[in-house]
Amino acid sequence: MATEPSDTQPERALAANLERLEARLARIEAHLGFDTQAVTAGETGPAPPTVSQGDDELEFKIGQEWFARVGIATLGIGVAFTLSLPYANLPPAAPSAVGYVLAVALIVVAGLCRGRLELVSRYLRATGMALGYFSSLRVCFFGDRHALSADSAGGGLLLAFSAAVILAIGLRRRSTWLFGLGLLAGTTTAVAVGSPSLGLALVAILAVAAAATGVWLGRMAPILVAMPLAYAAYAVWALNNPILGRTLGVVAGPPWAPAVILVCIAAFSAALHRFNRGGRDNTAANAGIFLNAAVGYPVYLLHTLGSFSGELVGFQLAAAVVLIGLAFLHSGEAEGIGAFVCAMSGFLALSCAIIKAAPMPAVFVWLSVQSVIVVATAIWLRSRFIIVANFGIYVGILASYVVVAEGERGISLGFGVVALVTARLLSWKQERLVLKTGLMRNCYLSVAFLIFPYALYHLVPRAWVSLAWVGASLMYYLLAALLHNPKYRWMAHATLVLTALYLAVAGISRLEPVFRNLSFLVLGAVFLVVSLVFTRLRARNRAAAPRTAGPGQD
Repeated sequence: MATEPSDTQPERALAANLERLEARLARIEAHLGFDTQAVTAGETGPAPPTVSQGDDELEFKIGQEWFARVGIATLGIGVAFTLSLPYANLPPAAPSAVGYVLAVALIVVAGLCRGRLELVSRYLRATGMALGYFSSLRVCFFGDRHALSADSAGGGLLLAFSAAVILAIGLRRRSTWLFGLGLLAGTTTAVAVGSPSLGLALVAILAVAAAATGVWLGRMAPILVAMPLAYAAYAVWALNNPILGRTLGVVAGPPWAPAVILVCIAAFSAALHRFNRGGRDNTAANAGIFLNAAVGYPVYLLHTLGSFSGELVGFQLAAAVVLIGLAFLHSGEAEGIGAFVCAMSGFLALSCAIIKAAPMPAVFVWLSVQSVIVVATAIWLRSRFIIVANFGIYVGILASYVVVAEGERGISLGFGVVALVTARLLSWKQERLVLKTGLMRNCYLSVAFLIFPYALYHLVPRAWVSLAWVGASLMYYLLAALLHNPKYRWMAHATLVLTALYLAVAGISRLEPVFRNLSFLVLGAVFLVVSLVFTRLRARNRAAAPRTAGPGQD
């Protein structure tokens, strides 16, 4: 009987040792969580239970972060409510003193926890600062007796100093949350102080500080937080501060008060422009720019209308300069939202100034001239959105004039000239707007085609209407020849047809024989001349066609 060679025994022993080693490594990996299934030779029994890493992370978030936030915030609110109670047997400043001591204690504990419990440390520090500012508010508000009045210089300076401390610490630590808390404290101070000049100055300073800090930190959060706070604080002040129990109404305040809104609009818009350079921040920056003008200017407009009626023209002109200047600042942005909203707000301010300054019906002349300025600005800004919006506004102004005007004074002709000039501007610089279809030019030309017959019908005597319309047709033919644009020829053709229809309906029965005959003769002669001219041009084009390299251009 053959026996197995002796040299195979060491191999078997080595294989057995390797299997035991792999089984031991598999058990160690399963115990440490590296492997959720025990797949080893010779291992028996169920795999040890495992816990999902996502569940651990969620539990960590809730247990350590959110419970810490809620707990610390709840304690701070509870302390604040306790301090706000009236204490008849204590000096008026005693609750505030206790609040300051507790605030310092929280900040000290936050410093001791730093490093080991960083999350708890941050929440304790913020709560301590908020409690310190509330203690300053307690000096002037809440309870039956107050150590200082918010209307006094001491009370106003105390509140301003408390807010400044939070802002300074937020800047030193480069903390967006602490700086936002400081902005909230500063805005509260601006509303709480009794001096309008100090409150408005604080709003402007906070707006500029938030814009500069956002650019310095490279974060939009300070700007987006300061924006609603600034406009809300100004609106509360302009409504006579009903939060402090005053009668609701519009107040005038210092003559420079509306300038605060312009400072805020300019600061926020210029700062957000720094973030609108492509990438993921574009959406937030565009939304901020849009809301800045869409909220800031209406607050400005309503306050100047309500309290500065005599100076309305100057204030609106100033707003127009600032907003249109911001539109040029945003002109290089890809989406063009900033340029659009700032430009339209600026031209709205210019319209308000025109409406206030110009009498009726001359105001429509200036508004129509403004339409040309808007189009020229839109071409410079390369904004198709402004072109479309301006056309809607132009038609609205024209319709308002037709409804309001008691008699025609030639202003309608001005609207027609504006339409022709605008169409020519769009044709001249169409490459800047990428208006390949020419839709807006056709819209303006259509308005001109309708408005000139309307104006001439009301301006000239009825006997001369048909002759005046023939003159308009000749003007269109002349423009077509000078500008080499066939659209004007079609307008001339249509005007001649309209004249023929007018003579057929009204000329035969209503015109005197002399003018009726003259109108028919002139119109017929023009039709014949136009026909002969086109016959000759067509013959010339056919004769030249074989000698040209390509199709001719009209």
